[in-house]
Amino acid sequence: MKAMDWPDQTIFDALPIPAFIVDSDVQILDLNASAQTFCGQTLNAVFRRRGGDVLGCLHSTETAEGCGHAPACQGCIIRNSVTECLTGQNVCHRLVKLQVSQGLQVAEIQALVTASPLPARGDATALLILEQIPHLAEMRDVMPICMSCKKVWDNEHYWMEVDEYLHERGGFLFARGLCPSCATQFTGKR
Repeated sequence: MKAMDWPDQTIFDALPIPAFIVDSDVQILDLNASAQTFCGQTLNAVFRRRGGDVLGCLHSTETAEGCGHAPACQGCIIRNSVTECLTGQNVCHRLVKLQVSQGLQVAEIQALVTASPLPARGDATALLILEQIPHLAEMRDVMPICMSCKKVWDNEHYWMEVDEYLHERGGFLFARGLCPSCATQFTGKR
């Protein structure tokens, strides 16, 4: 087993997030250094194994055939993203809440799944990136917001501006502007 033969293997390994090269059945053909750390396995251990089997997806243990064969696999965000990117030759981004087994415990991972076709390889392969985003998952909870000034109540019992709250928790940056309705209010022009 060897890593893919392409000149950018160093760049692939330098990505700070787990990245995999997979085929249309989500069988792993290569993975970067971050993915090896994430999975706790090397390329030799995961080569040609399906993603759900390697990641410890709870549904992969529901059938003897493993990943891709349980009833829940039809709705799998990872599998469907890879299929969509390969059939449509476009990049797919989706948020997912994965439940995976880690030893005897079940862990829930919030992730952004990105699947992108790799047409230069000449076969049906995709780049699959799994970026953990726990800070975005926290923000999907109900946020207490003042109905008058629109400030948000944070976990430290402090009222803060919405843009400050989103910047602190998700790294969002904001550009200032006026919507057409507000512009009319301030300028009097339509």
